[in-house]
Order: sequence, then structure tokens, then C-alpha cells
Amino acid sequence: MKLVYESAKEPAKACLLALQYAGIPAKKLIEPVPVVTLELGDQDKSGNFIELMGELSITRYLMKQCSWQGPDNLHLDEWILYHMKPIINNTPKSQVKSNQDLLSAVGYLEQQVSDQFIGGQKPGSTDVLSFTYLYQYFSGNPWMVKTFPKLANSYKQIGEVYTSVQEELGEKVKAPAKVGKTVEEFAPHATILRDKSVPKVPIEGKRNVLITSALPYVNNVPHLGNIIGCVLSADVFSRYCRLRGYNSIYICGTDEYGTATETKAIQEGLTPQEICTKYHEIHKKIYDWFDIDFDYFGRTTTNQQTEIAQSIFLKLKENGELNEDNVEQSFCESCNRFLADRFVLGTCPSCSYTDARGDQCDKCGKLLNPEELIDAKCFLCNSSPKMKTSKHIFLNLPNIRDRLEDWVSKSSSNGGWSSNCLKITSAWIRDGLKPRCITRDLKWGTPVPLPEYSDKVFYVWFDAPIGYISITANYTNQWEKWWKNANNVELIQFMGKDNIPFHTVIFPSSLIGTGENWTLLNNISSTEYLNYEDGKFSKSRGIGVFGDNIIDTNIPVEIFRYYLLSNRPETSDTMFKWTDLADKNNNELLPNLGNLFNRLFKYLAKSNKPIPNASTLTSFDEITLENIYILTKRYLDEMEELKLKIALKTAMEVSALGNKYFQDTEFWTLEKKDIERFKTVINLSANVARLVALLLEPFIPSFSAKVYNQFGIQRDSREETLLEVLATATSPRVIMTLLKEGTKVGNVMPIFKAISQEQANTFKAKYAGKKDN
Repeated sequence: MKLVYESAKEPAKACLLALQYAGIPAKKLIEPVPVVTLELGDQDKSGNFIELMGELSITRYLMKQCSWQGPDNLHLDEWILYHMKPIINNTPKSQVKSNQDLLSAVGYLEQQVSDQFIGGQKPGSTDVLSFTYLYQYFSGNPWMVKTFPKLANSYKQIGEVYTSVQEELGEKVKAPAKVGKTVEEFAPHATILRDKSVPKVPIEGKRNVLITSALPYVNNVPHLGNIIGCVLSADVFSRYCRLRGYNSIYICGTDEYGTATETKAIQEGLTPQEICTKYHEIHKKIYDWFDIDFDYFGRTTTNQQTEIAQSIFLKLKENGELNEDNVEQSFCESCNRFLADRFVLGTCPSCSYTDARGDQCDKCGKLLNPEELIDAKCFLCNSSPKMKTSKHIFLNLPNIRDRLEDWVSKSSSNGGWSSNCLKITSAWIRDGLKPRCITRDLKWGTPVPLPEYSDKVFYVWFDAPIGYISITANYTNQWEKWWKNANNVELIQFMGKDNIPFHTVIFPSSLIGTGENWTLLNNISSTEYLNYEDGKFSKSRGIGVFGDNIIDTNIPVEIFRYYLLSNRPETSDTMFKWTDLADKNNNELLPNLGNLFNRLFKYLAKSNKPIPNASTLTSFDEITLENIYILTKRYLDEMEELKLKIALKTAMEVSALGNKYFQDTEFWTLEKKDIERFKTVINLSANVARLVALLLEPFIPSFSAKVYNQFGIQRDSREETLLEVLATATSPRVIMTLLKEGTKVGNVMPIFKAISQEQANTFKAKYAGKKDN
């Protein structure tokens, strides 16, 4: 047997370590080979020596030659190499505590340790592979040893065997750090996992909720205003629905067709498909960091999109809901291309805003046509476009108007649309219901299925909302049970206010015009604008913090989620300010949540005993439970009404009441003078803390996951739908049943820490943008 490797990097070390465990003599040669190779010594029928290549196959083969037989964890071995290894390659030791992706991955492995090792009482290939890549972070690092004690213990044992490998390679032998007195450390990122392997379909007799958020466009990196306006808000409601036991799915994805994609591709020297893939991955990475838990996050450049959009179009044509007409369009002779309305820039004729687009002025909100702009310019080359005639297809909205108005009246009443949403929709119906062009002179888009229109594609605002349907079709081949089931599915959509008319007028009209039983909007949650400091977000000018910047701040995700949701622009524009973020963390999260959980957990961990059962409740206890119960019921009503910002405030009020109860009872004096009273106070306080984590789970799930870890809570069917237990309860005493008997607190670590004004000012200066000379 012969092991050949180029350098003493991790792949070779994993194989050398496995050789040590297997106890098989082998020659070890350092040669310029592309991958580490193990020649087994046997020959095949052609006379060639049988080889294994790569640390995955070699390590798995060698560990199977050991005298013990461990479990075969192929999925974990592959997960280490294809998921965790890329994260490790981009994480130096100095950044391990700030890289939430890495800490989450290590935390996942920590959960897999079943005995002494992941493989049981003896190490297996998974232990060897994970040790090889992660040992660098544990060696000399007491924080990692303390945070992940199971892995640290197994790595300590593997390290004793690994010493001979290090000596053979001429490396200095290091030992894992010993746990001693260290500076107080904070709980690493934690995630609430769920099984998404089986796609959901509507269930008769259950509340079936289809949740979508506006499809983000792939020509830019999302900023915080984009995130709070759609995906984050929808994630909150989606998590709430699951905790209520509703049969719900959350569908989203990137909107990839249209002129904006073509333009971005030209700017970056890529094909439209390449630009879509690049930005789809950027968006997905950012949403993953933000703990956005989609049931499916897809994209619109799929066969399903083409098939469904074309079938809707042909049905509209069959029903006589389409017209043809000639259109005067902006044409840039310099670029030799028609320009989409939004890519004609100029001065608004209404408010004189100098950066208005050809479809709408972002300052005054007036809908425009490109020819109305003063001093119109091409977005690409800045030359003045000309008008040129082209034949197009129109959706005959006036013909659909009566059916649309009837639907709006019923849906807005039954669903409880906001007054702002209804106002915008009514204005559009009153002023904007003229035939609307649904085709464009482009190459990058869904093709129009008519021979005479082979050089055209569908316009983005006809095509893009159909993406909700096609992405669902990628999620499950039973998509029609969600989208052609108007009597049994509630469609609830989240978006910024500028998207409202396309979801309450254009998209519904397209579906209504087919005459089929499409699932139409039940309720809509829209936001105003989130601005940045004293202006607007601008990626080109470096103003504002965008999704890719957020990850680099090293501020935990729960703080950003809390700040954005407590500052959600539900009824008016709001402002992101770094000093305000620091204030909310230091003056709301720390003294409220931090105080309740730190004091309670430290006390419970110190006793090292299960939470005691409650004895007799006093009138003070009953009043406290009643007040918390009333707040909980109010929270449930607010969430049902999509009043997310107010519901978050209510959840924090529950935490404040828990703090007050804990303080007013003077629990620290009770253990010695009234043990029965002490038991009741501790039990009630712990259950209220569990309730707070539950109410906040939709908003800041990573915080709740850290709480659950410290409570030792395992997710089961009851935990997954615990809000429904509260919703159906008729007595405040239900709160005393949230924690299971025998619950014990361990591995206590603080969750929040202060953000200094100096840090806030540093971030403010960093993202202030480029200064004009």
C-alpha cells in the first residue's frame, strides 16, 4: 500500500491519521500529484493498480479497516467536505468567534456526538475528517473548548494519535486548550432546524396559508430596506404560522428576466444567465445569514416559468382579453436597443426631481411615461433616446374592470387590507385601468408563444408575479393544489408599497381574465420606505449598509432582526441609524431580555437541579399570570392582523412583566426562609421565560434557539406548534405548563452584550458614502 500526496495540508493529514488508526503499513511519498492518492497494491483486470483518490474515499476506506466497526456516515462526511470545508477555507483563526456560518456548522457537529465520538465509542471517518479541518480552531482556544465540549473531548482523544502524524511531518505538537478562568463568553449562533424534505400540499380541514414576499431583482445586492420590506417580514409571519400549527409554506426567489438583467450583464461583462446565477447566490447567502427560513427559494429562469406564463397568456388570448396595438417606445440609437421605461432617466415634470425614471418618480410617486421626462437620457450611455414604433400585445384591463372591482371589494373586506393598500389600489383602478402592454422588445425573458412575436418577450410586470406560481411548481409538482384552490388556500403577500398595484391590480387581473379557479390574494402586508441616516441607500455611492456589509459587522443577526422589525416602516417611512441600533440593543434588549434570562439562567445553572415544581399560587402570582395571558392573546390577534411591529412590542412587554415579577418577589431571599414559595417563583419565572422565547421566535429565532439550547429543549410536535396550545387555552395557568417537568438548565452563556457609541460611530462613518469634492 502506498500513500502519495503533494503537501502536508489537510487532505493528506486526514489520510495519514486514518492510516494511524487502521495500523496498516504503507509507503508515504511526497510527489506532485493533483489529489492525495492511495494505491492499494492490488491490480485490476487490465493490470493497473487499484487507486483511491481524495481524502473522502481514502479516509472512509481506511477507517473501515479498523478493528472496530463504526456507523457509515457518508452524508456527514460529504457535508464536512462540501459544506463546512469552504467556510473553513475563508475563516482564519482570528475570526472564528465572529463567523456565524462556521459556528453554526460546528454546533451542528456538536449535536452529532453520540458518545465519545460522532461514530460512537470509537472514532470513524466523520471524526477524522472533522478533526483534521477543525482542530486548528480548538488548539489553544479555551473559548471553543468551552463552547463545544463534546467535540473538544473527542478531539483531545484524537489529538493523542494525531501527535505521531505531526511528528512525522515535522510540525510542532500542540495540545487543545484547557478550560480555565476566561473572560465571560457569549452564546454562539444557533438555528432552529426543521425537516423540509417532503413538500407540503394543502390539507382539507386545516388552515392552508400560502405566503410569498416580493421577488427580489437580481441586478443588485439587497439593502436593509429591501430586506425588511419583504423577505424578513414574510419570514416572521411564516414562522408564526408554523407555531400556530397552520399548514403553511413560504415561497420566494429571484426575479431574473428583463432589461435590468441585460443591462447589469453588460456592465459586468457577463451573460444574463451568469449575472442571474451570481446574484441569486449573493441573495441566498444574505437571506441565510438573516435566518430567513423559506420553504423554497427559487428563481424565475426555469422551464416551469415559461410553461405557466405562456399557458396563462394563451388562456387570456382565448378569452378575448388581449389586444394588439402599435407603441411608440424609447429607442437608443447609440445602443441600438429599445429601452424599458425604467431605464430612461430624466427630470420629473411634476416635482422637478432630477433622478426620475421613465415609469415613476421615486420622490413624488407620480406614474410617468418616458416621453414625459424632461431632458431624458439613456441609462446605459447617457445619450438622448428617440421614439420608435413597435407592435405589442396589451392586457385589456378595462374589460376585466368589473370582475376586478368585485374581487377587490370582497378580498379587502375579508382579508382586512390596510387603508393605505386599499387607497393605492382604488387610485389605480380609478386612474390606471387602461389596456396595459405585456410584451417588450427584448431577448432576455419568457418568449411570447406566437410566431409573429418571436422577437419579443413578456414584460416583467406580467411575467414576474407568475414567478410565485412557477417557483411553487419547482417546489412541488402538485403546485396546482396551492394555486388553483381558491376556496381552500389563503394567499398572503409581503412587499414594499411601490409593488402594491402590481399585486392588487395587474397580477389578479391576469389570473381573473383566464376564468380559472386561481388562488387570489387574501391579504397583503406592505411597508413604506426605510431610509438610511439622513438620506437613501445607494450602492453606487457607498451610502448605507447592504446585505453583504451586514455579515462583516460581526453584530449578531438577532440584533439586526430586532432593530429592523421594531423600526419596521408599517405606516410611515422610518430611518436606519447606527446610534439608534446601539440604543435599542443597550436600552431594550440588554435590560429586558438580557436581564431576565441572564439572572434566571445563572441561578438555575448554579443549583444544578431541575426546575422545581410549583407549589401554591398566591393572588400576586395569579394576577401576574392573568396580565401575561392577556398580553399573549393580544399578541396573537396582532400577528393575525399582520401588525408585526406592534406584536413585537407586546412580546417585549411580556418579558418586562417577567422581569418585574422576578424582582418583586425577591426570589434571592426565598430559598432559605420559604422553600415552597421559592419553588413557585422559580417555576413561574422559568415558564414565563419560555413563553418570551416562544413569542419572540418568529422575530429573532437565533435568540430563541440559544434559549432553547440552554433549557435543553428538544423540538417535538408539541414544541413545533406551541403557540396553538396558547391560542386554544382558556386559562392563564396554561403558561405554567410550557416547560416539561424535569427541565434543567445547563451550558449557560450570555446572549446579548453592549454596542458602544464608538462602534456605532465607526460603522456610521464607514458606510457614509463617497464625499463630493
